[in-house]
Amino acid sequence: MALRKIINDPQDFVDEVMEGIVAAHAGEVRPLTTDLRSLGRCDAPHPERVAIVTGGGSGHLPFFLGYVGQGLCSAVAVGNVFSSPSASLIHAAASSVASAAGVLFLYGNYGGDVYNFDLAADLLRTQGTRVRTVLGTDDITSAPAEQAGDRRGVAGLVLVYKAAGAAAEALLPLDEVARVAQKAADRTRTMGVGLAPTILPAAGEPTFELGPDEMEIGVGIHGERGIHRGPLESADAITDRFLETIAEELDLLDGSRVAVLVNGLGATPLEELYVVYRHLRSALASRGVSVAHRFVGEYVTSLEMAGVSVSIMLLDDELDALLGAPAASPFFRPGSAGTAAEGTPLRDSAAAAVEVRTTDRPSGLRTLLLGALPAMPAHAEELRQLDADVGDGDLGITVAAGSEAVLRAVSDLPAEASEPTLLLAAASAFASANPSTFAALVGTGLIAAAEAVDAVADRPAGERFATGLGAFTARVSERGGAQLGDKTFLDVLLPLLDSVGAEVDLAEIEASAQQLLADSTPLQNRRGRAAWQGERTRGLPDPGAVAVTRFLTALRRAGEGS
Repeated sequence: MALRKIINDPQDFVDEVMEGIVAAHAGEVRPLTTDLRSLGRCDAPHPERVAIVTGGGSGHLPFFLGYVGQGLCSAVAVGNVFSSPSASLIHAAASSVASAAGVLFLYGNYGGDVYNFDLAADLLRTQGTRVRTVLGTDDITSAPAEQAGDRRGVAGLVLVYKAAGAAAEALLPLDEVARVAQKAADRTRTMGVGLAPTILPAAGEPTFELGPDEMEIGVGIHGERGIHRGPLESADAITDRFLETIAEELDLLDGSRVAVLVNGLGATPLEELYVVYRHLRSALASRGVSVAHRFVGEYVTSLEMAGVSVSIMLLDDELDALLGAPAASPFFRPGSAGTAAEGTPLRDSAAAAVEVRTTDRPSGLRTLLLGALPAMPAHAEELRQLDADVGDGDLGITVAAGSEAVLRAVSDLPAEASEPTLLLAAASAFASANPSTFAALVGTGLIAAAEAVDAVADRPAGERFATGLGAFTARVSERGGAQLGDKTFLDVLLPLLDSVGAEVDLAEIEASAQQLLADSTPLQNRRGRAAWQGERTRGLPDPGAVAVTRFLTALRRAGEGS
């Protein structure tokens, strides 16, 4: 895998990150050492507040660096990417924020970090500073339950920061802050899955390899191997795995309250995190467990690693209150609490209902539509490819889904439904089925056509057709801004207005549309996404115009009974 990063010299990566953070967030955090490898609260030290000091390797933003602020940590020290800070750096950072209230070291359980923080604690004690240490050990897959003290600290540590930080902010003594932190850590478990590796800036190589359709359950935030590698599962299946394993250690009983953190590892879209949270909440509710605090986003990352982790803290009244206390830092994203309002009425967002009006005879338009619409989904792939060549490729599904929706809507109407009723039902169904520019333009055009046809309901079929088509094209041109010659589906429809007689000849209309499509193909698209392609659209048929001609062909065949 080639190294693709927005960096300068890889050896300067961490220093330049720190320089940027200090410059961007001056006034919120301040550097504590000349090498800028440490940050502190601007209001620290405080004579009565326990200083919470954390740290670890770089490459995990917002982890470590992001949790210095009100109601969180007092200072942080960071090393190179995935490497521990030195004992001297930790000591210097802690000394800068320490007071008579003492220092709590709160960090993840990694060997290098433990050795260096312990050494820094020794140095602080020789100077008369009281120090306590609590380790994050929430990574449930990194060691069995009987060796829980050997587990890694990952995203669940953020919840521990929150609880301990609130205790320190309340000016509780050191032993109490340490007790809260330990209780929070003991009641927190995390599981994660990796889908793609991270690339170390200095090495330029991925930290692990996974096949394109593989996942690794339990992968560490440095790329450590997990406990299961296998085919990629659905979001719900992954979430169920997490919950079942976590519930084996936490007493998630009926009536329990929890805090939940759904964390992206660096390259996972936020949308996917909400897919996970939505199922997690439902699965917890089925156990009688309520979510009192919700955190969804990137809280602990591993550069560009793709994946997600879920952390759950089993709450009691004390932890519940501490997690709800105010907290702020340049990076921290507060969670949310509370439940949705009950009894609030919800509107149906499906296609709008149409007032049904009927005539004294069966509708010929309804018969044509019922005959023509089933043929349209067969053109989905053709239209998708044509649209992909000049746009975003969604026209195929828009036409297929829209045609199916219109078919259902028309089928539900009585045989004697009036033409305006049919056109309004078609407008609502088509526009709602797969909302897009094309769908919206067709929908608004059909509404205009319905209004116009209603005004000439007693006129011959050819006049009604011409009136409706004229209103349709005028509305589409008004809303979309396209004119004849801009190479849109209007180039196929507008010239037809001059060729419609007293009766509707579908074969003649289709033939004219086919010729108009051929005539417009050499032109350059001047509207919509296709216009961005410029000269490259010459010689390519406009996808919307193709869709219109395919529909006219389907109407002609339906009229012939074929």
